Amino acid sequence: MRLDRLWLTDFRNYATAELSLAPEGLTVVLGGNGQGKTNLLEAIAYLALLRSFRGAPGEALVRVGATSAVVRAEAHREDRSLLVEAELTVSGRDRVQINRQPLRRTRDLLGALQVTVFAPDDLALVKGAPQGRRELLDDLVAALHPRHDALRRDLERILRQRNTLLKQAGGRLSPEVAATLDVWDAKLAETGTALADARAATVDVLSPAVASAYDQVAERSARVALAYQRSWSGPLAGALAGARTDDLRRAVTTVGPQRDDLVLTIGDLPARTHASQGEQRSLALALRLAGHLTVTDAIGSAPVLVLDDVFSELDPARSDALLSSLPAGQILLSTAGVLPADARPELVVRVEDGKLLP
Repeated sequence: MRLDRLWLTDFRNYATAELSLAPEGLTVVLGGNGQGKTNLLEAIAYLALLRSFRGAPGEALVRVGATSAVVRAEAHREDRSLLVEAELTVSGRDRVQINRQPLRRTRDLLGALQVTVFAPDDLALVKGAPQGRRELLDDLVAALHPRHDALRRDLERILRQRNTLLKQAGGRLSPEVAATLDVWDAKLAETGTALADARAATVDVLSPAVASAYDQVAERSARVALAYQRSWSGPLAGALAGARTDDLRRAVTTVGPQRDDLVLTIGDLPARTHASQGEQRSLALALRLAGHLTVTDAIGSAPVLVLDDVFSELDPARSDALLSSLPAGQILLSTAGVLPADARPELVVRVEDGKLLP
């Protein structure tokens, strides 16, 4: 996977911009805070994820005063040339094209362009709520097996329908509600089990890679482990039946993969509550690097690796360890400070007030 050129129009604080990237090795994006470094990386990641890695709504990606934004990139995957284009609108429907053809299914993009992103907010992967860890797993599941991306979307649709029914029931289990719940429970049991199984299988592959990446970044050996924790035991269909009374009372689905968690431990202790800030940051970075390497091994080519302001969150020793453990491939890294002495960028891009300087 390689990005060759990027064009922006009215994206965030960029009125217009064009960038040719180094085909291999490290591209460094330099600039002060608030100048547009992260916006540039966000645009690149948007073309792979179709969402902001910062969690911003689509309309926030459009430059103030404009009605739409356009992000275009020329890329190569193996011997295939790709032109990926996205038009984001303040109101209305966004449009995405691959080689001038409208995108029909999200998985078509997943199979074409892949990006791994590490951002300062990734600390929440370790110390935050389970939702972020579930999203990490679902992104990896889709990257490893694009056809499985439909499981996440199907689960979301089934849960919306089931929860709407529970709210409308008002706590009463009439024959009509019971019959309709039976239908949604069967769908949820099938889809939810398949998604949970895919997540668990991904954790089995990811766990040793995370342990190895952590030891490299932290420069010490530690017993790092991952475990997929389901919110139910036994068959999901039985768990849903057992939770039906409680679900009706609370008007929400209380068991299923939407309540599962990825448990992270260091030295047999929960990393969320017992690890230091430095250990948590190292573990968050190890999760991303391990996911990147796992996808690379599975698909035979490395996704573009995007590291946003990573050195500001690491001490000098961990920064040096990160540089020494960066995988081969195309890497983009943003920083507002001085690069570590061991950094050997192929290209340095300077950003000032939404403009790329020569």
